[in-house]
Amino acid sequence: MNKVDTFENQYGAAEFYKLGLGEPFIVSAENGLGTGDLLDEVVSRFRKEDDSDEELEELPRFAIVGRPNAGKSSILNAFIGEERTIVTDIPGTTRDSIYTRYNKFGKDFYLVDTAGIRKKAKVTEDQEYYSVVRSIRAIENSDVCILMIDATRGIEAQDLNIYSLIQKNKKGLVVCINKWDLVESKTNADIKAYESAIRERIAPFTDFPIIFTSALTKQRIFKVVETALHVYENKNKKVPTAQLNDKFLPLIENYPPPAWKGKYIKIKYCTQLPNTQIPTFVFFANLPQYVKEPYRRFLENKLREWWDFEGTPVQLFIRAK
Repeated sequence: MNKVDTFENQYGAAEFYKLGLGEPFIVSAENGLGTGDLLDEVVSRFRKEDDSDEELEELPRFAIVGRPNAGKSSILNAFIGEERTIVTDIPGTTRDSIYTRYNKFGKDFYLVDTAGIRKKAKVTEDQEYYSVVRSIRAIENSDVCILMIDATRGIEAQDLNIYSLIQKNKKGLVVCINKWDLVESKTNADIKAYESAIRERIAPFTDFPIIFTSALTKQRIFKVVETALHVYENKNKKVPTAQLNDKFLPLIENYPPPAWKGKYIKIKYCTQLPNTQIPTFVFFANLPQYVKEPYRRFLENKLREWWDFEGTPVQLFIRAK
């Protein structure tokens, strides 16, 4: 919008504003003449929300989530190579969920920068409350969540709360340890200890990638993108029924579920359900109610061992045959 001219008349100081199409608008700087018409015209040129949602549904969505000041906006700017979002040391700078399309190096998806999620007791302003609501909605609408953790602070209770939101909504997970350049000791032993501490806190789900990055130096940031795409593929993976039965039936015959009160359990068939949010498998047995959780975990671990489901949750059901 460009100012074309200024003049004085019976309305006081007025200005011409040209929006690019049609006739210029006359707006009074003193009494507000014409401001309503000008605002109506500006609003009419905004992109409609429904059109935006329809466009976004065609591509994968990766939500960057975490506590305030974990480096979410910084790493998004590093990904796309421009200052797309504002970065400051002040917590709460990002107020809304910002969708950015990434279509470089043969990849095409949406990155979603979200507001930092603090503990509910610490959210006192209405504006921050709605920012947190938008962040939670971004998690719900995403395919994979990139959980940012500040390397200088380690994993904290609020990180676990955010992970719980990711798990509850059955989203893929990539853990990104940001600000790794600020950590003094970076030996292999330190890295393994850091990874072990994170997996212990998030257990029992431990099959997720952990990447040590620095948004400032751009260390391993593209590995984050590649890993998120890999997790997205795992989340949508389909295993043929024939392959499942060829692998599992001999295994189950050699290592059957423990008998319960003298009753022997036989699993005769397994398959993957179609059109599910996450990979979902059904094992059909004669006495499904006696198959306990340890044996379910045994089957899930074999699924992850034989087929790569890193980063994505898996559902496993035992049903009557």
